[in-house]
Amino acid sequence: MNKKYYIDKNAQPNGDHEVHTEKCSFLPDEQNREFLGNFSSCQKAVKEARNHYFSVDGCFFCCIECHTS
Repeated sequence: MNKKYYIDKNAQPNGDHEVHTEKCSFLPDEQNREFLGNFSSCQKAVKEARNHYFSVDGCFFCCIECHTS
């Protein structure tokens, strides 16, 4: 099943822009996020996010499979 994924426009202190699902408790406010699309996995969402930002990571809470740092 596809989920809606967003990227945080504001980088974390380490420079990463985090990928979140629409249901995440830590989803940024509307003005601070960009819709990436509907994907069947966080890996596909992170791949798309890399077209927007150089340094990308999955959210520890909603995309743990893609969280690396």
